[in-house]
Amino acid sequence: MEPNAQIHLFNSHTEAEEAIRELERAGFDIKKLSIIGKGYHTEEHAIGFYGVVDRIKSWGGTGAFWGAIWGLLLTPAVFFLPGLGLVAMAGPVVATLITSLEGAIVVGGLSSFGAVLMEWGIPHEHAIKYEKAISSDQYVLVVHGSADEANQASRILNRS
Repeated sequence: MEPNAQIHLFNSHTEAEEAIRELERAGFDIKKLSIIGKGYHTEEHAIGFYGVVDRIKSWGGTGAFWGAIWGLLLTPAVFFLPGLGLVAMAGPVVATLITSLEGAIVVGGLSSFGAVLMEWGIPHEHAIKYEKAISSDQYVLVVHGSADEANQASRILNRS
């Protein structure tokens, strides 16, 4: 459980990337960030992600976004999650999701991602909100760490 996890929503990959870059410029430890989203199913061209010698390659419009983000954050992954579809993510959320999937955790009709949020102490109604945000092509940025670190990240994001 992560009692200090804070969640921020962004309407576009551009907004999410700028938030991560702003945190990085301010000296925040970006290894304490997770990003989750999809937003690529409307692409008109092929899109793909693959790993080559510890680097993520990508192509397509938002593929450039994921390639850049995956170069910054730890543990890039793409999962097909029932109820959400194909979802890309990076950061500590990936390990927690894998544990959740291996343990077949299901909580009150939520997807595996929603179950992960509830494991972190996010209330059920908020977990539903964040699942809906991902379904509607928004991006979820999770700040992990102590209460001070989460508050520091919020102050940085509120300034920009």
